[in-house]
Parts: sequence; structure tokens; C-alpha cells
Amino acid sequence: MVEKVLQLKCNCNEYGWGKQGRKSLAATLCEKTPGTDFKLDENTTYAEMWMGTYPDLPSYVLSTGEDLQDVLDKHPDELIGKNIANKFGHTKLPFLPKVLSIAKALPLQLHPNKDLASKLHVKSPNQFTDPNHKPEIALALGDFEAFCGFKPLKDIERLLQLEPLKQFLPQVKKPDFDDQSLKHVVSTMLKASEETVRETNDALTKLPKDAFGEDKYIPGMIPRLSEQYDKADNGTLVALVTMNYLQLKEGDSIYIPADGIHAYLSGDIIECMARSNNVLNTGFCPRADRDSVDLFCSVLTFTPHHVKEAILPSQKFNRSKKGKTKLYAPPLAEFSMLATTLGDGESETIGKLGGPSIMIVTEGEGTLTADGKEHDLSEGYIFFVGPDVEVEFNATKQIKAFTAFVE
Repeated sequence: MVEKVLQLKCNCNEYGWGKQGRKSLAATLCEKTPGTDFKLDENTTYAEMWMGTYPDLPSYVLSTGEDLQDVLDKHPDELIGKNIANKFGHTKLPFLPKVLSIAKALPLQLHPNKDLASKLHVKSPNQFTDPNHKPEIALALGDFEAFCGFKPLKDIERLLQLEPLKQFLPQVKKPDFDDQSLKHVVSTMLKASEETVRETNDALTKLPKDAFGEDKYIPGMIPRLSEQYDKADNGTLVALVTMNYLQLKEGDSIYIPADGIHAYLSGDIIECMARSNNVLNTGFCPRADRDSVDLFCSVLTFTPHHVKEAILPSQKFNRSKKGKTKLYAPPLAEFSMLATTLGDGESETIGKLGGPSIMIVTEGEGTLTADGKEHDLSEGYIFFVGPDVEVEFNATKQIKAFTAFVE
């Protein structure tokens, strides 16, 4: 009989924007997995813990040390399910959940759509390691800041009337400032010389806050971003002038479509995306690490165009027996996310899911009963669960658990 509930051990990457040592939730959760060989170093910055089967940072079955993908390949019907394998044409997990711990801005980026990803993968397989798109959600575990999508066009146009920013407007003025005008502005800002960016940022910081209308945060944010990277980093202008700045609280979530511009700024989040690691970067990183501005702008999508459009609200989940679990369902086939919160002594049962899932506990202690067995739960415990398995949580100490799944 095939075991359908497998406890996992995972690993963290060490990007420079991550939090240092034990300030990184990603690293501390990784370290708390029982029996892990992950060793936390206080002088290292830890950015992302990956959970799943993407080959760059795969998860392993805790009891045997086997690569999770190898186990799925041996038992695809039981652990992936025929419906999911048929739907995606393979027996890999179609999603990749992560815990991110963010100390400073991630690169200003977008994830290419399937068509472009396929072409880039053929052309540069070392940089673009798969042919897939990467729409994603970010679920805040506490206070979380992000730049996500574009502001309403009228708000961007208003800011571009400020004297230091007029230089980025199209030479030929259209009757209406539209998405093509915005594309020109973004391209011009990303191609601006270091001297131009520095001078523009200096000039903006000298303007009174009231000059920025509703966007009064801009002059105060310039020194903060300049300290993180450089006053001459082109990302500063694009993010502050054209993009939505979001301040989210625990439980808030945002959705980033393929080709959607974004840069996370600070906080701890659960992130989940389609199975891909493709990205185009154009700011908040050294010039040598940036991709072609023309390529970046050629695929840029102009949704969302408002803060509200970026938010992915939670919903009731109809298979939550005690109502302690919320559903986050982005408009895509690859995954949805569940968030389960239990107080001391509380329990929850989640009915069978039609495909595989990965669950992580970020807080608390208790037990998980599934497939006829009881498993201990504690911070940093991660489980893979196969399709058609009902799971029951019992909390001895308040539990927060997050489950990525596909149906």
C-alpha cells in the first residue's frame, strides 16, 4: 500500500535580499524541520524556502531521504492522480510553494508568459530553466510591502507633470495618456543613464510632499531604496512613479499574472506559483544582472491598473468542516491555497482534495490525522498529501497552516 502522507525536508536559498540568520522566517522554519541537515548560519542571508519538486531546490521525504519527485514518479496514480496527470500532461507538481523572508526590495521583475518562456528556454536554457509561465500569489504572514502592477493612468500622468519627471513623457503628445504612453515612460526610465536617475531622484526629494498628491510616500521612499541599492538604480523611478505601493497585513493576498510587473519590498510571505523559475529583471539589481529593457517592455501586461485589482480576497472553503480554513483561488489552473487557523484546543477537518497538496505549519503545535495515521505538527513541519485524503488538524497550541493544492 502506498503511503499518501509524506513528511518533507526542504532547503533555503541565500539571495542578498533575504533576512539575516534567525531574522529569516524561511530559515528558522527550515531549521525546525525534525531530522533536517539544514544548518542555519547567523551571518548568512536566507531568502526563500522552496517546497515541492522543482529541480533547483527539491524537497526530500524526511523518513527515507528520497527526492520527492522520484517517489511521485514511482506512484503517479496514487500520489498525483490520473486526472491531474492528464490535465497537465506530466506527473510533476504543477505548483511551487515557498516561504519568503524579505529584508529589502527584490529585483523589479516580471515572469514571462508561456509563449515567451518556451522561446527563451530554447534560446537560453541555463538562464530560463523551463518553458512554463509563472503567475503567482503572495500571502502576507504579517506586515508586507510590495510594488505590484501599475497605478491608474490618470495618477501616473499627474505625477509626470512634476518638473523632474516631464523628461520621461513621450515627445509626441497623444490626446490621451494610454498604456502605450506608459510603456514608453517605463522604457525611458529603465534606459535612463545613472546620472539622469540620480539627478531626478535628488530633484524629487527636494519637492514638498504635497506636490505628490495621494502619493506622499514617494520622497521619503527614495532615500530608503537608494540605500538598499543605489540612487542611480532605474528601478526606483519605475516603482515609485508608475507602480502601486501596497502595505498589506497578515492574511492579505495579492495575485501577480504572467507578465505582471512587481517588486516585493519587505516582510514574510507564503508565495505560490506555477511550476517555473523564469524571470526577467530590470531594476533593484546590478546592471550586469539586468535583462533587455526592450524584451521586458515588449511583454509587459497592464493589469492590474489599480491597488484593488491586485488584491486576491479570501473566500469560504466549502470542504472546511469547522469553518477554520480560508481559500485563496487565483484565476489559473495550477493551484489554489488554503489558510487554516486554529486556537488552543481547536480542531478542523478538510474534506478530500482532488489532487496533491503540500502543507506547512508556520506556528503552533498539534497533530494531523490523515490516511489512517496520526502525525505530530509543529513549526517548520511540512507534509505532502496525495489526492482524495481527508485531513484532520488538532491544535494543542494555536496553529497556522498553509496548504497549496491542485484539482
